[in-house]
Amino acid sequence: MRLGVLDVGSNTVHLLVMDAHPGARPLPAHSHKAELRLAELLDGDGAIGPEGIDRLVAVVMEALEAAEDKGVEDVLPFATSAVREASNADEVLARVTEETGVRLQVLSGADEARLTFLAARRWFGWSAGKLLVLDIGGGSLEIAYGMDEEPDAAVSLPLGAGRLTGSWLPGDPPDTADIRALRRHVRAEIARSVGDFSRHGAPDHVVATSKTFKQLARITGAARSAEGLYVERRLTRRALEEWVPKLAAMSTQERAELPGVSEGRAGQLPAGALVAEAAMDLFGVDQLEICPWALREGVILRRLDHLPT
Repeated sequence: MRLGVLDVGSNTVHLLVMDAHPGARPLPAHSHKAELRLAELLDGDGAIGPEGIDRLVAVVMEALEAAEDKGVEDVLPFATSAVREASNADEVLARVTEETGVRLQVLSGADEARLTFLAARRWFGWSAGKLLVLDIGGGSLEIAYGMDEEPDAAVSLPLGAGRLTGSWLPGDPPDTADIRALRRHVRAEIARSVGDFSRHGAPDHVVATSKTFKQLARITGAARSAEGLYVERRLTRRALEEWVPKLAAMSTQERAELPGVSEGRAGQLPAGALVAEAAMDLFGVDQLEICPWALREGVILRRLDHLPT
């Protein structure tokens, strides 16, 4: 069957169309994205303003039209931290349902971490042993660890690249003092959770998902996306530590000219790099592998698990 996953994230609204059936790997058929940056549209009270809601409704309608054009049988719509944490979330969800017919399922941070972990487990298989999975989104950082398909520990922290950029790094390039302050904040937040994971023992394999990690791997020498899903891509802490000050010193335009960095995400890359560096350091990770599958694939896989055989 052809399924669509509609992901209303903190940076983008992304429709991923996949051909899937139980027992087989989902095959991507179409991708439709719109940059929305909901995490940056929150007002002083933490609400998504009227303009932001209007834009969200319009983008969801466009995604539904794209899904229809591609013959999608069923759309699985969900929203993550930007909608989840908006002070007017109920109003936003009601408007989307009223004007598009789509009932967005708001995932908790723990759900995001679990579903992303499921996708990574299915990608790497049982032979990967104990997995530690890191995912940096626009609004939050998800960390999950475990031996099975359900993680033994999972946490979501408010350390998304878009959120931190809007709150901590107003300059372009950001001020050095702001970078130092954000670095302290990020490390303190992550450090509070390290003990919850370390009691389970060292992981056998550390993987990362998300656009932030993919871009960081690319600028430190990993293969281009054009070379395919099955090319191994790694990010080392040493290479990342060399790039963090370089990224902080660049303007958004300069970062956008780096290999693999999109113009829409270039402004968030210093904050994302600080989170990635802190997570790798505090969890004692020297290198990690980039996983092509993440939350959207996890949603598809969970749906397939519940289909009758």
